[in-house]
Formats: sequence, structure tokens, C-alpha cells
Amino acid sequence: MSETRFTKDHEWVRLDGEVAVVGITEHAQDALGDVVFVDLPEAGRAVEEGESIATVESVKAASDVYAPLAGTVVEANQAVADDPAL
Repeated sequence: MSETRFTKDHEWVRLDGEVAVVGITEHAQDALGDVVFVDLPEAGRAVEEGESIATVESVKAASDVYAPLAGTVVEANQAVADDPAL
């Protein structure tokens, strides 16, 4: 069973085998309101802990998503990019 860890910036990270899955918390989603655009990182991109790796835009504001740990992006959730309301 995986354990989910949270950052002070409202990201979460969960290990799925050897892959770390990253997202934003429900609190962050609620604070943003209706999300209209998500800019996700490309597979293969090397990231450092604390680096901005994605942008989430809503009708209220735009917010960066920060890498909770260093590594290489394996894949991004294309469904979220196609339908930001997810």
C-alpha cells in the first residue's frame, strides 16, 4: 500500500512501484476554482526538487506546481491536459 506525502505548497506525491506520482491537493483545486488550462511537463524532462514543473490556470488565477522531489518525468496525465476540469 502506498503512502501519500504532502508539501507545504499543496502538492502530493505517492510512490507507485519505482515511479513517483505527483498531483495537487483537493484544497489547492478548491482554492483555484474552475480550472481552464493545465501545462504539464514533457516526458524525459529532468527536474529538481522545488522546481516549477507545471502550471494550472483557472478563472481566478494561475498557479505553479512544484516538484516535491528530483527525478525524470516519465509521463504526464494527458487526460488532464485535454480536459483541465478533471
